[in-house]
Amino acid sequence: MAEFLWQGTNKAGRDLSGQISAVNKAEAEELLTRRGVTVTKVRSKGLNLDALGTIGTGIKPKDLAAFTRQFSTMINAGLPLVKCLQILSRQQPNKIFAEAIAEVNSDVEKGGTLADALGKHDKIFSELYVNMVSAGEQGGILDTILARLATHLEKSSALKAKIKTAMMYPVVVLIVVILVVLALLLFVIPIFQQMFDDIGGELPGPTQLVVSMSEFVQNYFLLIILGTVALIVAFKMYYKTNGGQKVIDTIKLKMPIIGPLNRKMAIARFTRTLGTLISSGVAILDGLSITAKTSGNRVVADAIMEARVSISGGENIATPLEASGVFPSMVTQMISVGEETGGLDTMLMKVADFYEEEVDTAVGGLTSTLEPVMIVILGLIVGGIVIAMYLPIFDLIGTVGGSG
Repeated sequence: MAEFLWQGTNKAGRDLSGQISAVNKAEAEELLTRRGVTVTKVRSKGLNLDALGTIGTGIKPKDLAAFTRQFSTMINAGLPLVKCLQILSRQQPNKIFAEAIAEVNSDVEKGGTLADALGKHDKIFSELYVNMVSAGEQGGILDTILARLATHLEKSSALKAKIKTAMMYPVVVLIVVILVVLALLLFVIPIFQQMFDDIGGELPGPTQLVVSMSEFVQNYFLLIILGTVALIVAFKMYYKTNGGQKVIDTIKLKMPIIGPLNRKMAIARFTRTLGTLISSGVAILDGLSITAKTSGNRVVADAIMEARVSISGGENIATPLEASGVFPSMVTQMISVGEETGGLDTMLMKVADFYEEEVDTAVGGLTSTLEPVMIVILGLIVGGIVIAMYLPIFDLIGTVGGSG
């Protein structure tokens, strides 16, 4: 049994609050309702799950995909919906996820729809997820829809994992470069500087530059750290603005090497998501709205919303997508053919398959390209600093040799 803090009102409208023991949040709400309390808020004592929800639920995409796949299999096997949720809640190792599933089950037992129950947990179940479940319930094909949704989540998770893997190496090398350079400037260069001061004489240009950099880092190290943090915060705040998001996301699509990869990822995500929604029976206008929100890029989202306006006005999707300049002509032509033949969802899935393979190839090429580039950069920076510090020693040896 766990302890829960609650707030609510009685039948007379008077505000009440207190503490109650229950197995989970759903049971706590049910016990309070039986007592005639209209519950407004319930949270675990000592662990604010609402706060955790805003920071992060700790539920990984692969966990959600596994839950969805198991849910689909159970329903397909003929198990009642409530029984499926009870089993999934009990076997879920993530406590936050388990409690959310238990609450969904409680809402369904009270007569609510599964989609509405899932929609109350928007930190876990996205709008895309809820809309597809709703379409599955209305069409009587919930098991099929959940299977499609699980496939979508698995592919989306795999795509993100590939990108993270590709970016891991350059990020690690970059961190190593920064740490090595800082260590040289803070601890090694000052030793050489003291030695040069004892010898006297004028330092070569490269050596003087490195010594000046070392002095600057030593004198303003704290200021550099604070300045870096301030720049990161300023960047994030700027990205939250309407104009900032457009500028930065446009740059993301136009960057060398990374830009084409971002574009291919955006196209793969858009076509896979929209194709999955349309094939599941979600209306195309709703599908475009959901897809725009999950696109991950403001420029792509704007292009999708332009297509939505075009559709609502009785026109096609392909024309505004092509006009945006984000989508290649091959993509828009295939979408146009899909619209004309009535097989838009199938065509979108084919485009998604193609671009996911393109992303695989691009990730492999990116890794093989960045590895030698990062090694060369590391060698040039560290080697340049070492050579700069030995130049006065070489000059001194030359002077001594010449006088001898």
